[in-house]
Formats: sequence, structure tokens, C-alpha cells
Amino acid sequence: MAFRSPFLLWLAVVGFCVFSCAPKLQNVEAPIEQVEDFSFTGTEAIPEKWWTSFNDPELNNLIDSALTENLNLAATWEQFMAAQAILRREKSSLWPDIELVARSAVSRPEPDFAGGENFQAGLAAAYEVDLWGRIRAGIEAEEFRAEASFYDYQAAAMTLSAEISATWFQLLTLKKQLGLTNRQIETNEEIIRLIRARFTSGQIRAVDILRQQQLLESTRDQKIFFETQLRLQKNQLAVLLGRPPQNLSISAESNLPELPPLPETGLPLELIRRRPDVKQAYNQVLAADREMAVAIRNKYPRISFDIIAQSRSNNYGNLFQDWAYTLAGNLVAPLLYGGRNRAEVDRTEALKNQQLFLYGQTVLNSFREVEDALIQEQKQKERIEVLKRRLDLAQKTNKQLRIEFLNGLSEYLDVLLSLDQEQQLQRDILEARQTLLEHRITLYRTLAGGFETERTDSEEF
Repeated sequence: MAFRSPFLLWLAVVGFCVFSCAPKLQNVEAPIEQVEDFSFTGTEAIPEKWWTSFNDPELNNLIDSALTENLNLAATWEQFMAAQAILRREKSSLWPDIELVARSAVSRPEPDFAGGENFQAGLAAAYEVDLWGRIRAGIEAEEFRAEASFYDYQAAAMTLSAEISATWFQLLTLKKQLGLTNRQIETNEEIIRLIRARFTSGQIRAVDILRQQQLLESTRDQKIFFETQLRLQKNQLAVLLGRPPQNLSISAESNLPELPPLPETGLPLELIRRRPDVKQAYNQVLAADREMAVAIRNKYPRISFDIIAQSRSNNYGNLFQDWAYTLAGNLVAPLLYGGRNRAEVDRTEALKNQQLFLYGQTVLNSFREVEDALIQEQKQKERIEVLKRRLDLAQKTNKQLRIEFLNGLSEYLDVLLSLDQEQQLQRDILEARQTLLEHRITLYRTLAGGFETERTDSEEF
């Protein structure tokens, strides 16, 4: 009992140090002032898979396919898998390292062999007591990095879904632009036939025919532009889907959807807890805090144990008859490192502060993105209404000028300019509708949180 009492006392001291001196995780708050509510808000809740708000089955299928086949997203997932492996590697430090050692040697001539121990076998174990929580702090740092890597994946999935949605609506808009341009070409060709008929009777000048021909060629040039952009958008969509562009066959027969009701923006603090990029930056701060804890604990003494069990013999038959055991305790205390440990603490503290400021910047950017998307959507709606009024006035003006031209009250140049303006406004409205949908996509992306994919469904966290 005399030998147990000091041992138990020593265990009590160690236990007290482990639980009282372990590094504590500090609270992390973004270094920004108190924020007010967003400028606008709606009443509709954003579904987890926000793109379903557009009620477009083709778009839903495209995004579902891309979430499993996009190569960049798959690479980001493997990055998360690597972070998980690093975490498991760090956790192994809490367990002893056990090694099997075997050795065989032959000496000639045999009488000259000193000791005669030609065969050796044994086990060796080494274990470091996590006296100050240094090892646990390192594990916690890797846990936070693994979580940050997972939020990287969620942010990449969110970005991918937004890119596919925008590309899809651009593709649909280009198909409508092509249809509109074809109708405008037919109109311009019909007008050329009419004014040529009037030219033969001397009612119109040759220059008017040339001007109308210029408008026709300009419209044909627009058609070539839209055809080119349509092919390019299909190529981009194919790459986003993880397929070669020449392998993609898609009809894109959907119509541009009507804009869904404005979603509820919620409180700014809810946005911080929801967005994967913000959560990624937050976990990077926590990881840096744990790295700083490791650097601080590196200044404290370390205790480790080595255990060796070994057998030696001149032949295999007697190898395991006699064993020798060695138990060693090691105490290592940093004494004089020339300020190296203090410098490491300062370095990790600076990195932690850097991550904290980057986290604050990420939060500010998220607020700005929401505000920008809300303002852009609101102003784009107003612009579309202005364009509609301008188109209505252009159509009325064009109709009136045609009547005056037929009655000899105005020149054909006025009709031509009015027709050109009307056709351009028709194309502008289609482009403005597409831009409005893109602003809504941006708003969904800035407000929505992460969503489950097939990979996350199968992974246990």
C-alpha cells in the first residue's frame, strides 16, 4: 500500500491538470457592428432545393444530374474525404503506437559471434499522455477543418445549381430570341417586296429600298449571333453536367417561367447560420483557434511511456521461452529554444486573427449580396415595365407612320427608324426577362442554405 499511495496521488494530479488546464474554445463573433433588417422581404419560404420554385421539370432533372456527374463538384467532395482521413489520422494519436519487431542474423565463423543472439522478436509500444490537452486541441482543429471542407462542398453545390439555372434560362431566352428574329426577318422581307412594288410605280426612292435591305441584313446578323450563343450555351451546359459538349442532345422546349413570389429574407443573423460559405469561414476561425491552443501547450512539459517486450535466442525453437520487459517513462520540458515556441504562438495568434477578419468580411459580403440582389430585382421589374410602355408606344408610332407613309404624308425613313426601334425593343424585353430571372437566382443563392445530395445522404457525419 505504501507504493500505491504516491501513485494514486500522481494520477490525481495528472487528472486535475488534464481537466482544469485543457484549452478552452473561445467564442467567435464576426468583428462587425450590429446589423439592421434587409431592405425588402417577401412571405414565401425558400425550399431546400430552391430551383424547384421555378416549376421547371427539365431544370430539376438537369441539376439532379449535375450534382452527381459534375467533375469539379466530385473533386470538392474528394477534398472533403481527404480532410476526413486527416481527422482519423490525428485521432490515432490518442492511442498507443504498437510495433512488432523481428530480427534474424547469421554470423560466420560461429565461435567469433559475440553473445550468440541470432534471433530476436518482440513488441514495442509508445504512448504520450495528453497532459495539457495539446493532442485533443490538434484533433479539434482537424475536426473544424473537415467541417469547413464539407461546407466548401455545399457552397460548390450551391454555385453549380445557380450556374445551371442561369445557363438554362439563357438557353431558353436565346431560343425565343431566335424565334423572334426569324419573325422579324419575315416581316422585313415582306416590307421589301411591298416597297419594291411601289418603286416600280415611282412612289418610293431607291435609297429607301437600300435602307430596308440594311435593316434586313442587320436582323440576319442578329440571327447568326443568337445561333452562335445558343450553341455556346449548350456547350457550357454540357460541361456543367460533366459531359462532352458534342455528346449533349437537348431540346430545351420549356418556356421561360414566370417569376415566383419574392421569398422571405429572414433576419441577417439567420443568414449567417444558414449559408455554407459563412459557416466554412466560421469553422476556419475555430480551427485556427485550436492551432493556437496547440502552440501554447507545446510550451508545457510532455510525459510519455515506452514499453518493450523482447525475446532473444540462438535458434527458433527457443525463441519464445525467455522474455525481457522494459518500461520507461519520459518527461520532456522545453527549457531554452531561443524564443521559438513564443514565436509559434504569435504566428498562430496572427493566423487566428486573420481568419477572424476574413470571416467578418465573408459575413459583410453575404449581407451585400442579399441587398444587391433585392435592389437589382426591384429595379429590373421597373425597367421591364418601362420597356413594355416603350414597346407599346413604338408599335403605335410605327402603325401611325405607316398610315401617313401610305397617304404620302411622311417619308419612308421615319417608318424604317420606327420599325427598327420596335424590333430592338422586342429583343430587349426578352433579354430583360432573362436578367430578372438571373437576379432571382442570385437572390435564392444568397439566401438559401446547404442542401442534401446523393453523396451527403450516404455519408455519416
